[in-house]
Amino acid sequence: MTTTALEVNDLTVSYNGKPVLWDIDLSIPEGVMAAIIGPNGAGKSTLIKAILNLIPRAAGEARFFGLPYAQARRRIGYVPQRGSVDWDFPTSVLDVVMMGLYGKLGWVRRPGRAERQLALAALEQVGLADFAGRQVGQLSGGQQQRTFLARALVQQADLYFMDEPFAAVDAVTERAIVDLLQGLRAEGKTVVVVHHDLQTVTDYFDHVTLLNGSLVASGATGETFTEDNLKRAYGGRIAFITPQEG
Repeated sequence: MTTTALEVNDLTVSYNGKPVLWDIDLSIPEGVMAAIIGPNGAGKSTLIKAILNLIPRAAGEARFFGLPYAQARRRIGYVPQRGSVDWDFPTSVLDVVMMGLYGKLGWVRRPGRAERQLALAALEQVGLADFAGRQVGQLSGGQQQRTFLARALVQQADLYFMDEPFAAVDAVTERAIVDLLQGLRAEGKTVVVVHHDLQTVTDYFDHVTLLNGSLVASGATGETFTEDNLKRAYGGRIAFITPQEG
């Protein structure tokens, strides 16, 4: 029997009284690499933020491995959009990664040698061990993205949410991130990614959710990433080789 990593029921989010997401029912099984796709303004990032209690919901609930967020949050890692972060904040790459441990340590207890070793190991995983002492604002966009990925990895979570992790990174960095995420999936972890490049969906993901204000479709990529569902999600704005054409 497949275990459900994420279950969303009747989720609605409104801004200034206007719904931007409405009546979202969504189930993502454990151990998949799942994409959330849809046109600009479809509510993809809003969905993740509402699921993680980062913004208020007008209605609905989300459960993680059958539990509410408060009881499951130590099993959850989150990588926000790179553009939402103040990269001028004067802190080192290593310190940013160790921030991922505060959920386990609490804000009073200081990270010690064990936590430092975990953070260095995560930086090694993403190829940034030599940048541990560098001020994070001095990194390239791809290196900053890898730093935030390391911060999520150090949490040793079971379910990861990543908001546009491939945005504004070069092809080598994207491939490195994909390999790392697929490695997490191979370990039985669940990875949920807000994604924009339709051409790579079938290569990267085995589960896909199409969104445009409301849920269009969600399921295994081979069954869900279809021309009909894409037209329903994107309307006449879709201009790429359809899945059936390869």
